[in-house]
Amino acid sequence: MTPAAAIRSGTPEYRRLSLALVISGFATFSLLYGAQSLLPVFAKEFGVSAGEASLVVSFATGAMAITLLIASVISDNIGRRQMMTASLFAASVLTLISAALPGWHALLLTRFLIGIAIAGIPAVAMAYVAEEVDADSIGAAIGLYIGGAAIGGMVGRLLASIVSDFMGWRWAVAGIGASSLIGAAVFWWAAPHSRAFVSTKHDWTSFLASLKVIRGDAALPWLYAEAFLLMGAFVTLYNYVSFRLLAPPYLLSQSMVGAIFLFYIVGSFSSSWFGKLAGRLGRRKVFWIPMLVFLAGIIATAASPLSMVILGIGVATVGYFGAHSVASSWVSRRGGVARAQAAALYLFFLYVGSSVMGAVGGIAWSHAGWAGVAWFMGSMIALALLIAVRLVAVKPLPENVVTDSAAPV
Repeated sequence: MTPAAAIRSGTPEYRRLSLALVISGFATFSLLYGAQSLLPVFAKEFGVSAGEASLVVSFATGAMAITLLIASVISDNIGRRQMMTASLFAASVLTLISAALPGWHALLLTRFLIGIAIAGIPAVAMAYVAEEVDADSIGAAIGLYIGGAAIGGMVGRLLASIVSDFMGWRWAVAGIGASSLIGAAVFWWAAPHSRAFVSTKHDWTSFLASLKVIRGDAALPWLYAEAFLLMGAFVTLYNYVSFRLLAPPYLLSQSMVGAIFLFYIVGSFSSSWFGKLAGRLGRRKVFWIPMLVFLAGIIATAASPLSMVILGIGVATVGYFGAHSVASSWVSRRGGVARAQAAALYLFFLYVGSSVMGAVGGIAWSHAGWAGVAWFMGSMIALALLIAVRLVAVKPLPENVVTDSAAPV
């Protein structure tokens, strides 16, 4: 597409695109994580352990991780807008169905299918923006999608807790599905039709060549390990802190426990702040700092006073979002000609960590309570810190490889 045909900031098309991106990010993470605040409710309703209840999240995130690369390949053929629209409608309808089906296994099955359906959003959203938006406006457009995602994850969890308190979990889940279905309709109306997209069949030879480049990079495999560990610890924190705060001696209500997800607002600010700091000083020099903050937050949650537990959750959230911001931007810079595949693999390991370690954390909770969970999370972040120290020694790429930042990578 010629620069003159690209969507520019300030135009009516850009405003429609902005609305579509915010809606898609909001709905995606509301559908994916809205049920996380209801894990104690599911455990009580279906008579399952905390670890088994966490499968409601793990089944969705695991299915999405598996499907990400497949969705990106399919979108190369049918188009980005079409893929995102179909994903939103399918995941919304499946969420409505999950609210009505009886039985624990039916709920898990629909959550798995929701994960498959929703993969079409994160897999192609940034490619859609990169293809259709003017180069000077891409950063702001992607920021809108990420902002919508953060807010959607927060609001979905919070509203699910409040609705569940007064009307039960089925109405809470149905509310997420219904609002997302409306969002899907708004996205279909607002998202501009693709003008730069060219339908192509995936070239597996070039795909495998890209994977070879990624595997041979000095930093990318380590950054994928970081994604696995960081997201694993973060999801474990929010999966099981609800069980702790609902139980003695705290005995908080479901709505009050849901309010802890308001810390996502602070996390979104820390993401931006650490991202800018890394841009000035270099990612290798900054990456370990938010991890240390994350670890400090985990240690604080091990204390007994409620004020310390809440403070620890907030500090850990700041640390996670800061580390994730630095890691994801670093992957983008190191990916080079294989940037799309590098980013997709980062998301893959991110959500595999969410799925696997979020579920394994239930074993720690069942055997040793919150002390066991804190040790489990702390061990993951300590390992992530060691990897971050290892990454300090990675040589920056040559200047001509870095196309969108002067910061060392």
